[in-house]
Amino acid sequence: MPVITSRDHPLIKQLIKLESSAQYRNKTGLTLLDGEHLIHTYFAEVGVPQNLIVSQSYAGNGLSRVISGNKPGKTTIVSDTLFRAISPVKTPTGVLGLIAIPAEKKPNMHEKEVFSALLEDIQDPGNLGSILRSAAAAAVGDVYLSKHCVDVWSPKTLRAAMGAHFFLQLHENCDLPQIARQFPGTVIATSIQASKSLFEVPLMGATAFVFGNEGGGLSEEMIQAADENISIPMPGKTESLNAAAAAAICFFEKVRQAPKHY
Repeated sequence: MPVITSRDHPLIKQLIKLESSAQYRNKTGLTLLDGEHLIHTYFAEVGVPQNLIVSQSYAGNGLSRVISGNKPGKTTIVSDTLFRAISPVKTPTGVLGLIAIPAEKKPNMHEKEVFSALLEDIQDPGNLGSILRSAAAAAVGDVYLSKHCVDVWSPKTLRAAMGAHFFLQLHENCDLPQIARQFPGTVIATSIQASKSLFEVPLMGATAFVFGNEGGGLSEEMIQAADENISIPMPGKTESLNAAAAAAICFFEKVRQAPKHY
């Protein structure tokens, strides 16, 4: 199999643009998976990537390991030097997966125990990915993202989520107050100013948690659209929790209260 060595190759130019440009990802409907874990999850939950791009040194045992009994599909080998140049991480894994961004499905708001998350203007891809990872682990169904959230399909968000994207229904560019008004159960906004504790709120039925921007928190409109406004008790000396940590606590309090549903 020929080995690509030039940055001027059309595929290499495409990979670089997909890594750096949300606009290009939206235009093409494509994104990149970095590393064996994400690619294994994609094989198991979605199907065969459009292209596996591997470094020359990875192409032997590494390629056999990442395919691991799956239909391999198209594979492209690039030189180690070039792979380091195009890799989205400082320590390259040796394998990238080029995939089509899955089509959005219609939201599910009709089941009795629907469990959702509404994310308003989350800006850090690491935070967003961590929230999605916790959401998938807690069996959240639908995640609604406002139009000013960081790109949910960026390679950085995908890496932080560790495959969670493929277990969730993701809805981008949402009107979150409208979603909150249509939700069939209890919509719970999180705010450090709230007087009611998370642990005082019953979470047995349909539940949607709302989390806001890392610096500014939730908008007043979003707080008003919620049914409950809660805080997480913090007996220590820090003023607030990381957005991803707060989300994990809320999700698993729901799981604790309603374990028979999960």
